[in-house]
Amino acid sequence: MTLIPRRIESEVRDILSVSRAAAVIGPRQAGKSTLAKQLVAQGVLRDYFSLDDAATRRTALEDPDGFALSLPRPVVIDEIQRAPDLMLAIKQILDSDQAPGQFLLTGSTNLVSAKTISDALPGRVEYVNLWPLAQAEIAGSATSIVDQLLDGSPPMVGGASKGRGAYAEAVLAGGFPAARERSERHLARYFRSYVQTVLGRDLPDVGEVRVDSAKLEQLLRLLAARTSGAVNYAALGRELGLDGKTVKAHVEMLVQLFLVHRLRPWSRNLGARHVKTPKLALADTGMAAALIGVDAARYRAPSEGVLAGSLLETFVVMEVVKQATWSTTPVEVFFYRDSEQREVDLVIESPSGDVVAIEVKSAASFQPSDTRGLRLLRDRLDARFKAGVLIYTGEHTLPVGERIWAMPVSGLWQPGGSDTLG
Repeated sequence: MTLIPRRIESEVRDILSVSRAAAVIGPRQAGKSTLAKQLVAQGVLRDYFSLDDAATRRTALEDPDGFALSLPRPVVIDEIQRAPDLMLAIKQILDSDQAPGQFLLTGSTNLVSAKTISDALPGRVEYVNLWPLAQAEIAGSATSIVDQLLDGSPPMVGGASKGRGAYAEAVLAGGFPAARERSERHLARYFRSYVQTVLGRDLPDVGEVRVDSAKLEQLLRLLAARTSGAVNYAALGRELGLDGKTVKAHVEMLVQLFLVHRLRPWSRNLGARHVKTPKLALADTGMAAALIGVDAARYRAPSEGVLAGSLLETFVVMEVVKQATWSTTPVEVFFYRDSEQREVDLVIESPSGDVVAIEVKSAASFQPSDTRGLRLLRDRLDARFKAGVLIYTGEHTLPVGERIWAMPVSGLWQPGGSDTLG
């Protein structure tokens, strides 16, 4: 397997140079352990311990204080969520020793949301998300599309491969390193095993409520068929034979396991961002496609335009979310929908209030009406609006209005020039 450098490595190194601990969180098999072992090999950390190892986990569970004190710092503790009481022992060490870079923790559940863990280490640890590989990492791109668009300078791509079918291989492979080594006919088996392993191994770590893992897997398949759509808990509940509140709790578990990414609505009213209905996207398009039986032929079929469009939108959403983890400017990523149902697929906002808007279209051509939402936000936000981009499957980056461009999908990971796919 070819080792692809991860762009967050420099961020992790920087955190370890100034903070007592760093935590890298993200889906299983996304590359957290590989990154941690590389840092050990490079001498940034002294040793590596994984709580997936039964003997190591048993020791950490039976005597967390003794285990933590025995570790040769600076040290990696992989899959820390498997022994949550260990966090209190680490807290005591960090409270008595202010030196930076003592621990690198990794977790395959959202440690920020896990009460036992988040309560233990506020102000003592900085978090970084590691998602499956971004196309930008696969292509070796040295920049983040987030920074480029905030600068108002989208990549001027020319000669890109045309049509949604040109992106079928990238969309269906997704970003999990191991999945990218599989042939198309083996992907479904890989992802079926992956989902069952995650639900079987990590589900007990995200809550005290007993959940039927088979029902949760069924919910994940329903969300895969609706990926990048607004969630309707009641409708999902009717299909699953559950009430809406139970479905909402199940969705939260899938989010904490990094199987699903929740996209909140953007609003000038900060409170409204948390109360309005979110959109849900599967964290990886390869997983989404495998769960609903989409292969290259089905993805390219003219009759499957809506489904393929949803997968392509998810592909773009997650590419932006991934690149946001290493952008120079920290940002949050939302979507926009107003009371008149005018929508924008992605809204990227910086701490200073600068905004970039992205709309996704799977066709190779576009109409002026396709930029309606982008123009709406531009006119409302005035100088705060830095760029609007209609991402489509055409060949060239084209200006289509003041601070608005149409850009090929491959512009997300290419600085410009002719198209290549990872």
